[in-house]
Amino acid sequence: MSDVSLDVSQIVRGEVELAKAEIKQDVAHAGKGAGMFAGAGVLGLYGLGLLWLGLAGVIAIWLPWWAGLLIMAGFLFLVAGILALIGKGQVGKVHGKPDRAIREGKETVDTVKAAAQGQQRSAAIETSQS
Repeated sequence: MSDVSLDVSQIVRGEVELAKAEIKQDVAHAGKGAGMFAGAGVLGLYGLGLLWLGLAGVIAIWLPWWAGLLIMAGFLFLVAGILALIGKGQVGKVHGKPDRAIREGKETVDTVKAAAQGQQRSAAIETSQS
């Protein structure tokens, strides 16, 4: 019997070690992937900046260079303001607490209390009748 429990213990330890190794490998892949996404995001932002400069250069065909840059900056500030207003509206919708879950939890507690009190009453009635 002790050999069986020792064998089972070793099998379980082996399975735990295998799970640890798999998770460690998955975490390493996830970390590398996250780093690649971060690098792609940074390079994408640099590319976007160059695109805006290029558009300012296109505007500079008809207007001075500084005017093209000011027009593009104004456009970017306008878009940023719109996004900020939309974001503010979304943040305003945050309640900060799960109202439905709290309400349902209270209802469950009240139901359990009522059922427990009903069982206590029926037990008291049965006791008094015997």
